[in-house]
Amino acid sequence: METSKPNSRRQFLRNTALASLAVGAAPALTKAATPPHRYQLDVTCDATTRDYYGQGPFYTANPPMIINNQLAGPNEPGTRLILSGVVRTLDCSEVIPDALIDIWHANNAGQYDNSGYNLRGTVRSNAQGFYLFETVLPGKYLNGASFRPRHIHFKITSPGFATLTTQLYFEGDTSIPADAAASITSGTFNALPRIIPIVLNTEGKYEGTWDIVVNGDGVTGVSDLHLDKGILYETSPNPFRDSLRIQYGVFQQARTRVEVFNLLGNRVAILDEQSLSPEKYEAVWKPDSNIAKGVYFIVLKINDLQVHYLKVVKE
Repeated sequence: METSKPNSRRQFLRNTALASLAVGAAPALTKAATPPHRYQLDVTCDATTRDYYGQGPFYTANPPMIINNQLAGPNEPGTRLILSGVVRTLDCSEVIPDALIDIWHANNAGQYDNSGYNLRGTVRSNAQGFYLFETVLPGKYLNGASFRPRHIHFKITSPGFATLTTQLYFEGDTSIPADAAASITSGTFNALPRIIPIVLNTEGKYEGTWDIVVNGDGVTGVSDLHLDKGILYETSPNPFRDSLRIQYGVFQQARTRVEVFNLLGNRVAILDEQSLSPEKYEAVWKPDSNIAKGVYFIVLKINDLQVHYLKVVKE
């Protein structure tokens, strides 16, 4: 681990402003040749809304657990899509481990498998509240005289609480304005927070982040407290092989830790642990040779409160 403080306070504030401007200008469905993972100011504490169309007619009960985070098999036609996020409590102060996430959607041709479980399955949030799965972009299909936008169905159940049923949509979809459900912009069925940007990564796969906020019992975890406590600005390169550079900011004098967790929620590394003053910092992760390839989460903790995370991929 290496930690440095390369910038003055003035430069730190300048970088903060530039980061905010860059987020506002970023288009959906863009392609980045060598994309680092940068923070986007899109976190809210509003509860995840239900979808106007509810469950829909194509749900099949008792879907299997997803194996190796693959909802779509390797030979499934279509453009690959990786979705990840964290499941939070309603006040956003805690994350919910072991939440059951039931997922189903149409295939690339806009057709559902109603006789088996293709593109149907469940995952559980891990000990840190994180979830991740890989699938393909759903196709569109006619709903009356117009096409439904691409969408993914979800049922989210935290242990001991009621199930939330909803749908996820994607920015830039031209079918959203005419859709009775996806076009709702306020109230109980407000779809706006469920229309997410997706970005093409260097492997030719789209990636999207969707944090889920539902009722449940949580543990101390990721929230929007990063807005006044600290933030992970960027991880690069991402994906990486031997070394990962992590830029982060601390907004108040505090005990600070930068940690790495695997998909199971197990901590695999502590990159920095010290009392820090408000400033911008950098840490470097050089994993041991026995660290497996795959997805990891970089987590920033301020005074033991987990306030922010970013997903990275080790090749």
